[in-house]
Amino acid sequence: MSPLTPASATGKLLRVDLFLPAFLVLALVLAVLVLFPLFWLFRSSVMDSSGALTLGNFATLVTDATMRKPFLLAIGMALGVGALSCLIATPLAWLVSRTDLPGRGVVRALVTASFVTPPFLGAIAWEILAAPNSGMINVLYRYLTDSPTDTFLVNIYTFSGLIFAIACYTFPYVFTLVANGLDRVPSDLEDASAILGGRTMLTLRRVTIPLVMPAMLAGSLIAILQALTMFGSPAILALPAGFHVITTKIWSLFQFPAKPGLAAAASLPLLLITILLLQGKSWILGRKGYTVLGGKSGEAKLLRLRKWKPLAIVFVVAVMSLTVLLPYAALVKTALTRNVSESLTWATLTLHNFQFVFFELSATQLAMRNTFLLGFLTATIGTAISVLTAYMVARNTVAGARLLGFLATAPVAIPGIVLGVGLFLTYSHPQLMLYGTLWILLIAFLTIEMPAGYQQMSSAFHGIHPELEEASRILGASRLNTLRLITAPLLRTSVIATWCFIFIGTIRELSAAILLTTSNTKLVSVIIYDLNESGDLGAISVLGLTLLAVTFTVVFLANRLPVLGGQRVPGS
Repeated sequence: MSPLTPASATGKLLRVDLFLPAFLVLALVLAVLVLFPLFWLFRSSVMDSSGALTLGNFATLVTDATMRKPFLLAIGMALGVGALSCLIATPLAWLVSRTDLPGRGVVRALVTASFVTPPFLGAIAWEILAAPNSGMINVLYRYLTDSPTDTFLVNIYTFSGLIFAIACYTFPYVFTLVANGLDRVPSDLEDASAILGGRTMLTLRRVTIPLVMPAMLAGSLIAILQALTMFGSPAILALPAGFHVITTKIWSLFQFPAKPGLAAAASLPLLLITILLLQGKSWILGRKGYTVLGGKSGEAKLLRLRKWKPLAIVFVVAVMSLTVLLPYAALVKTALTRNVSESLTWATLTLHNFQFVFFELSATQLAMRNTFLLGFLTATIGTAISVLTAYMVARNTVAGARLLGFLATAPVAIPGIVLGVGLFLTYSHPQLMLYGTLWILLIAFLTIEMPAGYQQMSSAFHGIHPELEEASRILGASRLNTLRLITAPLLRTSVIATWCFIFIGTIRELSAAILLTTSNTKLVSVIIYDLNESGDLGAISVLGLTLLAVTFTVVFLANRLPVLGGQRVPGS
């Protein structure tokens, strides 16, 4: 055998597989993102102010009524949101998927709008609509009925009002799963029921609903989980009503005098409940009892609504009005008038709020810059980590690659407020002082968005056959070069969709950000929350509409991309 020439030796060096060091680096990065905050969370929960071990914080959770009540209220609120979301979404999904309802595509688009609307912004919109004194609905009611000024028709500052406001922006989770489940139900089974004499409602009750029941339950669990771990809507609606849920109570423990150890202890039960809910969802969707076996089924026939069509249209218009149309109209109207109580006319029309927000409010430009910088960095770094992690796990490039998948998925079980507490405790020490910088926010957003990015890219990689990669390897390319030159271009649509999804999730995040921002690291979501406390609803509406405009622009551009084996942005 002839000795290696310099050129061939160089080729050998270029083909050295760098996936082992890449695996070690990724494992370290993901461990720091996920495990480090959890370690400090557990540590702080069992330490007193002097650093001694104690179970006093957990004892306080059990014995102090001001800590027990927020847990119970949060659980009741979450269950109410899950039930209401299911009641709204299930018939809506059936009408859109299985009937000749007019404008089904428009309804799906409006559900998407509800999905991408930050829940805290929706809560503020309903504050504008249904506050007992200044709410537009109550003002109109008093005008039409000539009622006293202290009379109101609806009051959003109640426990039931909070459940309603949150359900308006969690029902899309149930809708999406149920609609997808209905799309997969074989028409053969429904046809067989009809042949055997089953009427439409009997077929629906005996065949269709049992087949989509797992999707309904899983969607309801997701809605419950979203409500339980949400901070923004309860902070906006529950605190003025005079009660706490657990997320707002944890936040209040960082007000003076701060009780970080108690906050850490209160975060752990919330973390445990989240894990149990996610496990329940996985168990429901993973059951085999409802799996349909067989070949390709015929396309489902659309049910003709006939005399029920007007009633169905009224139901759909009511749902879309309450969840999207009225809140958006309230934001637009408030942005264009000086006072919430003013009607929108040519005489009251003004751009004062836009002038104030973009040219007079000093914090706006800094918050905009911080928000979009963090959105860009989180999306770019998060997508790169997701691509490399998903590739290693899907192709099992090194021993232990599945560990990366576990670490990348684990943050889905960490509520934003819990992660915020963990990061605050981790990076507020002199040795690791990142609190007060954008770095701690970047770490938080990467951790929060990592599961979604990884799951999207993992699904995309499993849809690509490894034959082309094997051919590239046979021709001498390293695995990293194969990923860069062969696999990534095939999945460029999925990569871009993942980038967009992470970007959108970042710019609307509030639960973790509320604990980690300072005056120099304000974000748009935090500015909106701060302005709500001062009652400046006009400025809030301008910032909220700006956030929505950016979000919808990103979704629109992402969904104009050709589908090349990837997924579009969820909700589209």
